[in-house]
Amino acid sequence: MITLVIISALIGFASTKPCDTEGSNTELLLSLNKNLLRSLESQEGLPNPSVHLALRLSNNHNLAKESEHLNRLKNELHNDIQSSLSNSQPVTGVLALYNLALKSSCYDLNTVTFTVNERSEALLTHLKNQMELEKEHIAFSHRPLTNYYQYSLGVLALCVSGIRVNNHVTNKLIKAAEHKQFKHGESESVDTYAMAGMALQCVKDSGSHMQNAAGLDTALSKIKQKLLASHRADGHIGNEFSTGLAVQALLAMGSEVAECAASMEAMRTAARSNAYHNPMAISQTLPALQQTSYMAVKSKECLTEDNTLVLEPLDPVVVSPNQVKVNVMVEVVTSSGAAALYSVRVPKGSSLLEALELLKEENVGFTFEKESSLWGPFLSVVNGEQARQSDRRYWHLSSDDTALTEGVGDFKIEAAQRITIRNTSY
Repeated sequence: MITLVIISALIGFASTKPCDTEGSNTELLLSLNKNLLRSLESQEGLPNPSVHLALRLSNNHNLAKESEHLNRLKNELHNDIQSSLSNSQPVTGVLALYNLALKSSCYDLNTVTFTVNERSEALLTHLKNQMELEKEHIAFSHRPLTNYYQYSLGVLALCVSGIRVNNHVTNKLIKAAEHKQFKHGESESVDTYAMAGMALQCVKDSGSHMQNAAGLDTALSKIKQKLLASHRADGHIGNEFSTGLAVQALLAMGSEVAECAASMEAMRTAARSNAYHNPMAISQTLPALQQTSYMAVKSKECLTEDNTLVLEPLDPVVVSPNQVKVNVMVEVVTSSGAAALYSVRVPKGSSLLEALELLKEENVGFTFEKESSLWGPFLSVVNGEQARQSDRRYWHLSSDDTALTEGVGDFKIEAAQRITIRNTSY
């Protein structure tokens, strides 16, 4: 996933009706909470601020493990962001999530600084600067420096931190909503509509955007209509991995029970079938199932918190000695439209990444490189050709002509199929 791709009920959330908290759902929420906590023990790469945020917004806590993860964020992630800032790389999304993660732990944001070119400035100052760069980029290129998801996340992080968002920054987001510019490739992005909805609702609640109050209301109405119109027959909004953020946004914008009950049930069904095994996916789904959203960070108080969440030992995984193998055809389509076709046999249940690793070992004509993200690894170079975010390109993955909703590390090969890897613009 290229975008961050990357959440709490309003301060006035008490005015909305709860969607469902009864019966066996409590056990399911506890299981998701434990899975998210357990992911801290097996986390590869940098600590994930979205995971921390979801843990902090939960009703159940393991305060010791959360404190350990907070320290990792303040050291490892902080240093990585500082390095990116020093190299003038855009970091709007991850900086905003870091901001939200710290605030969810009631950390004093005024004490968090980054030193760039021997000049030390507060995190919130850097985030405001990033938003100005994004705004200026929209002015001359009609799109953000990163994307509107990260732009919305930046607006939300500033707003819940009590910072007045520049009217010009907010207006860019309002206009993007009005002109349906929240897209990923050719498709409209439910994730972006949801994040923009939370960001603009927070701005509305703060009362700081009076110059264009009518435009703000219109944008919020259009966003809510788009989310409701994106409901599938099974209750999901967009797909099973965008429903969490969508429900958060609907709750934040004051939706009633009838507008979220089907989606809540769809998420619970997906959770019971282990669809949410990626920590990032759980981190966006769990707050929605607990009827909160990223906006709750604004009023978060870290007082008399539950501290009863305990992880039981896991049963050892038994690997079958006689694994069934399936055939996978892999088609690579470059930016010029040239295609190459390969074949590889892999054990049933392998991840797509494992299948590509096997193909790379067996076929001298196929190569690839990957990079890490909060959602896990993603393809950056295939057969020597790059698909870089800076060029507005990515490797689009599909199976038997159906776009994948999971990344290379999460999608499982359960049967013979044709995987297409296409260099695509967005």
